[in-house]
Amino acid sequence: EKQLGPEHPYVATSLNNLAGLLKDQGKYGEVEPLHRRALDIREKQLGPEHPDVAQSLNNLAELLRAQGKYSEVEPLFRRALEILEKKLGRDHPNTQTVRRNFEQMRADM
Repeated sequence: EKQLGPEHPYVATSLNNLAGLLKDQGKYGEVEPLHRRALDIREKQLGPEHPDVAQSLNNLAELLRAQGKYSEVEPLFRRALEILEKKLGRDHPNTQTVRRNFEQMRADM
């Protein structure tokens, strides 16, 4: 943040990585703000339809799914899938990962 500024896309990547570590440690309360900030940075800096935005949407959705907040999860997965199908195609591995996560969430409900 000191070198690149608080809104740089690399900062968003670092926030996502830190959030993943904290999620693995079960520190959900600390994770959500990091994912939301990363998403905000990516939307502002890369545009709302960038594949990295879809990654942030997926990460936030996976966190909320782990907490059982299903009503908040579905719109995030749907938006992430829409972005990835448009930008990368239906058969791209990233698209398939988000689709599997979405389908798993629906099976959990």
